[in-house]
Amino acid sequence: MNTTITENTILLSKKGMKELKKAVIQLEHDHQKALRSLRELDKTSDREGHLARIDKLSVVEGIEIELDEKKLVLSSAKLLPAKRTRLQVAIGSIVDLIDKRGHLFRYMIVDSVEANPSDGRISTASPLGRSLIGRTVKDTIQLNNGKHFNQFQLVRIA
Repeated sequence: MNTTITENTILLSKKGMKELKKAVIQLEHDHQKALRSLRELDKTSDREGHLARIDKLSVVEGIEIELDEKKLVLSSAKLLPAKRTRLQVAIGSIVDLIDKRGHLFRYMIVDSVEANPSDGRISTASPLGRSLIGRTVKDTIQLNNGKHFNQFQLVRIA
């Protein structure tokens, strides 16, 4: 299996790949439904029907644009490598951080396409993600977002 990774390759976790495929399927379904609705509106000839058709056309166009974008991402997406070093943080790493108050945070470092901080997936492009890349266990990460200063201790890389 050739898994050459280029600059344009998007690395996704299994969960991210599954969510992306699911989103494409849902958009294809929505697109078909919108087209059927549009065909029904074609049968009307009054002014309201014409305005509804224009609205539906913009909905169809929006779905098509989003669907094309998701398919493009999917076409250049590869699963994160199963084997990666656990010595340094890299895309695909799962990290455990402890803040100054002793709270434990667990994040997976992912591409920005699948980032969802509330689900524990942070982007390599986020401030925290950027500061974690290349770090090793016991390193201290400091973040300053203007008002708040946060400090984390990296305690585990998986």
